[in-house]
Amino acid sequence: MVTRRETGTGSDAALAPEKSKASLPPMYKVLLLNDDFTPMDFVVMVLEKFFNLSREQAMQVMLKVHREGKGVCGVYPLDIAATKVELVSAFARQHQHPLACVMEEN
Repeated sequence: MVTRRETGTGSDAALAPEKSKASLPPMYKVLLLNDDFTPMDFVVMVLEKFFNLSREQAMQVMLKVHREGKGVCGVYPLDIAATKVELVSAFARQHQHPLACVMEEN
């Protein structure tokens, strides 16, 4: 889009392109929450399976969840984050674990 920009004298007019910024969609952190019942190996498997983390990365996130009460699995646009939360929650229920997976705006 082109807008008019007045110059110092008022009689001359110059056209300058108007800069438009494309806004990025809001991003959401997907988190696992600690509980006293879900085995650590199950948490590592979830991180590898649903978040494509390496064994080492999954261990680091699992230990953060264990020590600090929650850990970030990844940051995604809303629809992907919501899907991951639902998939992980359903998988945990299917295996009879109370593992909680939530998301929050980044």
